[in-house]
Amino acid sequence: MGDRKSALVISAHAADFVWRCGGAIALHQKLGYEVTVVCLSYGERGESARLWKDGKTLTEVKSIRRKEAESAAKALDVHDIQFFDLGDYPLVVDEQNKMRLVDVLRAVQPDFMLSHSKYDPYNTDHMYTSELALEVRMIAQAWGHNPGEKVLGAPQLYLFEPHQTEQMGWKPDVFLDITEVWDQKRAAIECMEGQHHLWEYYTNVAENRGNHFRRNSGGQSGGRPAKYAEGFQSVFPRTVDEL
Repeated sequence: MGDRKSALVISAHAADFVWRCGGAIALHQKLGYEVTVVCLSYGERGESARLWKDGKTLTEVKSIRRKEAESAAKALDVHDIQFFDLGDYPLVVDEQNKMRLVDVLRAVQPDFMLSHSKYDPYNTDHMYTSELALEVRMIAQAWGHNPGEKVLGAPQLYLFEPHQTEQMGWKPDVFLDITEVWDQKRAAIECMEGQHHLWEYYTNVAENRGNHFRRNSGGQSGGRPAKYAEGFQSVFPRTVDEL
């Protein structure tokens, strides 16, 4: 792999990667990573109420959602975005598409992965995707799966922030300063025309996490003046040289 650095985002619906880790995507692209985003569904049934109220058909809703996600990905400088179009509410991934996702992991060889929280009673598509991310990571590491292919190493899986955070048992242990790429994230957010109600919500989340970054990077005695941040929960122990 040499000096190539990469990351993989597994997003249940076409907008999730924007709200929850758009800053991480844009920042790591600037740092030289190739970030691949996989959208398992367009969120056409459960996360497109505005479009349905406007009288759009299923085909139209999916087309609109795809264009929104592609525009958002462009705003974030995403290296590659892939759409599996597996449907939502409920999201169901069959064996063929599970193996398809394993193939993506082995092709990307991510240094780290991003996906949903382990628990989300408001949207079971999200926690299903989290379990899927862990399962395909495990399969991609197996030497006996498609012998001869390059196996996956042991990338960290970061769980991004869910909606209604307090109800999810999600506890962030990593805060990422996204201030320098905030304009990109906000531009990506505004690509999601079908979910206007979330624009200010996730702006507020980023501001609150900025405050948490400041407090945890030194507070009033010298913390970095981050204005916007994203929080993540790591699944596996992190090995570091400096704290």
